[in-house]
Amino acid sequence: MIAKRWMGGVVVAGVLAGVAGCSTPPAPRAAPGPTLGPQVRPTQQGTGAGPNRNSPAPEATPAEKCPEGGVRLVETGGDAAMGLRVEGFRLVNCGTEPYVLEGYPEVSLRDDRNDPLEVTVEHGAAGITTGVPNIDAAPQRVTLAPGQAASWSVVWRNLVTDATVAATTVPVLEIAPRPGAPRLWLRLARPFDLGNTGKLGIGPWTAVAGR
Repeated sequence: MIAKRWMGGVVVAGVLAGVAGCSTPPAPRAAPGPTLGPQVRPTQQGTGAGPNRNSPAPEATPAEKCPEGGVRLVETGGDAAMGLRVEGFRLVNCGTEPYVLEGYPEVSLRDDRNDPLEVTVEHGAAGITTGVPNIDAAPQRVTLAPGQAASWSVVWRNLVTDATVAATTVPVLEIAPRPGAPRLWLRLARPFDLGNTGKLGIGPWTAVAGR
């Protein structure tokens, strides 16, 4: 199974403060993973189609070049604490026409060979954590004028719950912003380190104020 559907706004510092106060069962040990990095990271830009399966991802698309479909996917950064990860993304309308979004992006997770990873992708943070408003927000219709952007976020736990199951790392994210749209992909500046939880939560599209 590739992934089930299941990610909202740019992550804010208050997100993890809310998470830390929640009542959760004793956490298994955290799997080794990256430490908190800067809030905005350079990314590989979405190109519409994934790379050849046996070839590395190409370099980032120049900012002035708009991918097929008229939108560009950008990684905006995130936060981490006690094995909990939250990462933010932005979709920018770099085309010349309004772009309408509704609900959630369709997400596919890929390995270094661009092969699908068997990870459950669900809408919202249920089963992972609580108190992440931008991920548990209700879906809404978002219309992007040229130059405007929408954001969405993902959440997961970097845990090893079974030493006999290999940990999963996700280096490539692929999405369809809306049904029938060209798929966008990017190589993550900070790969998703899922441990062996096999689960990722996503939030809905949220309009970003300004341009």
